[in-house]
Amino acid sequence: MISTDTKHFLCRIEDGIATVSLDRPERKNPLTFDSYAEMRDWFRDLHYDEDVKAVVFAPNGGNFSSGGDVHDIIGPLTKMSMKELLAFTRMTGDLVKAMVNCGKPIIAALDGVCVGAGAIIAMASDIRIATPETKTAFLFTRVGLAGCDMGACAILPRIIGQGRAAELLYTGRSMSAEEGAAWGFHNKVVAADELLTEAQSWATRIAAGPNFGHMMTKTMLAQEWSMSIEQAIEAEAQAQAICMQTADFERAYQAFVKKEKPLFQGD
Repeated sequence: MISTDTKHFLCRIEDGIATVSLDRPERKNPLTFDSYAEMRDWFRDLHYDEDVKAVVFAPNGGNFSSGGDVHDIIGPLTKMSMKELLAFTRMTGDLVKAMVNCGKPIIAALDGVCVGAGAIIAMASDIRIATPETKTAFLFTRVGLAGCDMGACAILPRIIGQGRAAELLYTGRSMSAEEGAAWGFHNKVVAADELLTEAQSWATRIAAGPNFGHMMTKTMLAQEWSMSIEQAIEAEAQAQAICMQTADFERAYQAFVKKEKPLFQGD
């Protein structure tokens, strides 16, 4: 079973749902070299844990994340060699790849500040629920960098469209919760005191489903980005045929015949 004894972020697992959050609320939860690396490794290991069915990435202290820590990351980066910088940017990208490839649906519960790498973590999640106070910004051009960080130029346009993504990535301006909902970035906007309950409700509903099927769905959502329509249809045919071999498929059929609700077990 995957560890909950994490050093650089909070993690608890209950009823098949892992709830994680960054743990520096006094500074709006910035990321550090250590938290990047530990979360990357945790999401990589999550792929092999059959007990966890879904993940909620939660805020802490009224904010989601302020992105890379100015003093602990930005400052040291200005003194690194090109080789060291590339190692760092590859590591941050590996966190996104680990989230995409972990095989578990991820629900991001967003509140307050959600910027920089924090916005990327939200973007890399499968479902995003926000509060009216959520402000999301891809700030990279504000610090003299390109907007193409951690997969932003590939993933964000697929969520909100090319023109809207270009606006946010060029300007670094904040996207309001209202805009996020209208543009399809946020699946739902709820009051702050309802946020975690709502996110946990979505996670519980998903965790009660066919978890092998969810893993295949997440895999296809990621892989079909680079496929032609013909390739995607064939890949889905193969994926669905594999799912038809599962005991959950048989359980669903038997439950339908008996007019009962199926109890999926993930096998």
